[in-house]
Amino acid sequence: MAASTRPDTIPWYVWCALLSVTSAMVGAHWDISWHRSIGRDNFWTPAHIAIYLCGVLGGLSCAYLIFSRTFGWVEDPAVVRVWGFRAPLGAFIAAWGGVAMLTSAPFDDWWHNAYGLDVKIVSPPHVLLIGGAGTVMLGALMLILGHMNRASGKLRGWLNYCYLYVGGMLVVLLMILLMEFTGRPQMHLASTYQKVAVAIPVILAGVARASGMRWAASITAGIYTLFLMLFVWILPLFPAEPKLGPVYYPTKLFVPPDFPLLLIVPAVALDLLWQRTASWNKWLLAAVSGFLFLALLTLVQWRFADFLMSAESRNWFFGTHYFGYYTHPQSLLYRNLFRATEPDFWSRMAVALVFAIGSARLGLGWGDAMRGIRR
Repeated sequence: MAASTRPDTIPWYVWCALLSVTSAMVGAHWDISWHRSIGRDNFWTPAHIAIYLCGVLGGLSCAYLIFSRTFGWVEDPAVVRVWGFRAPLGAFIAAWGGVAMLTSAPFDDWWHNAYGLDVKIVSPPHVLLIGGAGTVMLGALMLILGHMNRASGKLRGWLNYCYLYVGGMLVVLLMILLMEFTGRPQMHLASTYQKVAVAIPVILAGVARASGMRWAASITAGIYTLFLMLFVWILPLFPAEPKLGPVYYPTKLFVPPDFPLLLIVPAVALDLLWQRTASWNKWLLAAVSGFLFLALLTLVQWRFADFLMSAESRNWFFGTHYFGYYTHPQSLLYRNLFRATEPDFWSRMAVALVFAIGSARLGLGWGDAMRGIRR
């Protein structure tokens, strides 16, 4: 029997996982830009192909992992049994995610043909697609962790960086899901910080806890930040013209996503906290972590939002002068105005704090559980 992989090299399926999750997130932001700049074109756009490449690549590579271990083509003791099949745990998770992504493709095409262009991220086929991509990413995390937790030396270090990269892509994915609630006009709303407090601390805490690297949360948030900034800088280099109407804004290029949220600031603070509190009770640590995350994010993002609404941010670096063709001249976004802050802002922020603490606690527990993954 052939060995599954050389013990001193990064396995081929890790490279497939990295390519798969990258393809999904590049395709997703490219597709959103396509909708903002051109409108609904046809199903076989390059952006759609990039998205579904994630499902194809993830599904096929994991199918090979499952069948090769089940039928004995490859000798690999680091497997689990599911319904009579044998493979690493992450392969089963990612395979289900790939199936969900590919199932969403005809659903999305039918949805557009039946209802026309949707301008919402949270539509049924998109939720299925995002859920499938998230499951592929979770499977990729498990695959990498299983090998990383058995490795040592330089190989473990490289696998750790691969693991953090997938964690960063998971943050990118969740922020796509929250895109409709985190635009510039909403950045003075407590509801915006509530949603981020639910989604992000669990990822930062879980990924950092399982990684064990000193600056794991910072690297994870940094990957999200750099990934979005590259889109802000690169997409407008290419021309685009609307194919749907009404056209309220004369778009002549691909409209990039908004500048990333400053998640890097609370992430650095959390790393500093976790380096000094390894022996703390988990609920106490979650309470301090949740408060620190929410307080710092609100403080820096609130003021940064003021800057993003100013004329100084309307340049290639921050990209606040790009608008989709459907942006009405009387809209808050076009006029650089915030939505009115809720009258019960502080009570809503108290709820956000509860969400942040619960999310951090869930992440700490999840991260500890992932430390034990070996197969």
